[in-house]
Amino acid sequence: MFTESAELYDLIYSSIRNYAAEAEQIASLLRAMHPPRHTIPDVACGTGEHARLLVEQFGYDVDGSDLSPDFVRIARTKNPAGRFTVADMAAFRFERQYDAVLCLGSSIGYLRDLAVVRQTFECFRAHLNATGVVIVEPWFSPGVLESGYRSTRTVETPAVRVVREQTTEVIDRLSRLRFDYTIETQGQTRYASELHELSLFTVAELLATFAAAGLDAHHDEYGLNGRGLYIAKIAA
Repeated sequence: MFTESAELYDLIYSSIRNYAAEAEQIASLLRAMHPPRHTIPDVACGTGEHARLLVEQFGYDVDGSDLSPDFVRIARTKNPAGRFTVADMAAFRFERQYDAVLCLGSSIGYLRDLAVVRQTFECFRAHLNATGVVIVEPWFSPGVLESGYRSTRTVETPAVRVVREQTTEVIDRLSRLRFDYTIETQGQTRYASELHELSLFTVAELLATFAAAGLDAHHDEYGLNGRGLYIAKIAA
C-alpha cells in the first residue's frame, strides 16, 4: 500500500486526477437519482480529498474508512465533521445506514479474489438505506495493462520535489506496480519503494458479484476518468 508515500499522495495524485471535476461528477450523479442523496461513507477514502470537496462544495454529510492509519489521520484533518476510521473495506462498520456508498480510486482492485469482493459488496449493501446507491470505481480489466510498462512522474513545490518511477508487471490475473521514489527536501534526498498488487476482474465478473451480493448494478464504461464506474442499488 502507500506506506512510504501517504504524506506525498495529494501532491502526486493532484497531478494525475482532477478531484474537483470528479467530485462535481459524483454530486451530479447523486443529484440525478431520486430521492436526493445526502449521507455517504467514502470507503477506502485515501486522504479524504473527494470527501472534503463533497462536503465543502456540495453540502454532503460524509464519513469514511481506510486501511491506512496515515490516510485516515490526513482525512480526519480535512474532514473534522465526519467520522473517519481505520477499517478493512470488506468489514467496516458504521452505526447507521446511508444514502450512498462510494468506493473510488480503483481501491476495489486491491482485493485478491471475487469471494472477498462479494463480502465487500455485501458490507456496502448492509450500510445502505432501502433506496440507497453504491458507486464503485474499478481497476483495469484483464488485457488492458502490459508487463514492462514504465513511466516517470515528477511533481514539486517550493518545499519538496518527488520523482516517482513506475514499473508494471502482469502475472495472469494480477497486476504488480512497483513505485520507486526519489524525494528531495531541504537539501536532502531519500529513496523509497512500494509494491502495489491489484487484481484484474472482468466487467462480467464484477456485475455477477454485485448480483450475488444482492445488488443490481450497471456499468458505465468511461466513468470519472476512463476506468469505468459501477452504479448499483439493492436488488428488488
